[in-house]
Amino acid sequence: MTVGTQMQQVIATLQSASATLKGFALETEDQNAKTQFQQIAESLDNNLQTLKDRQAYINEQEPQFKQ
Repeated sequence: MTVGTQMQQVIATLQSASATLKGFALETEDQNAKTQFQQIAESLDNNLQTLKDRQAYINEQEPQFKQ
C-alpha cells in the first residue's frame, strides 16, 4: 500500500468521524454534549485540512504516489 493510498484512507476515516460527531451534535438535547461534539468535529476538520495539504504536497513531490 502506498503512502498516497494510506493518506487517502486516513482522510476518509476522519471525514466519516467528523460527520458522525456533527450528527450526534444535531441529535442530542444536552447542550454540553452538543458543544463538545461540535468542538471535536471542528478540530477534526482542521486536522483534515492539514492532511489534505500534506497529501497535495506528497502528490506534487512524489508523482508515483498519485492515485
